[in-house]
Amino acid sequence: MTVALMWEARAAEGRGPELLAWARAQTLSPAPLRRETFRAPQDRVLVITWWDAPYDAELPELPEPGEELARRAVHRWRFEAVEEEGA
Repeated sequence: MTVALMWEARAAEGRGPELLAWARAQTLSPAPLRRETFRAPQDRVLVITWWDAPYDAELPELPEPGEELARRAVHRWRFEAVEEEGA
């Protein structure tokens, strides 16, 4: 089964580039199958990691970046892959 973990944070005022750099510098052990990092308006940073694991498996996640970098607590979601219809 493929599980995707999503981590989304909004940077403190004027700290978007720093939050993005911080998120990109974080390592996970073990490493995920795949990892992508995105940015969006309002200094938002999104990291999605893919894992070959059961839905409820204990998996490493990015930590909270700290109050100096983020204006609120990190949002986290977990999803499981489903087969594409007609594939």
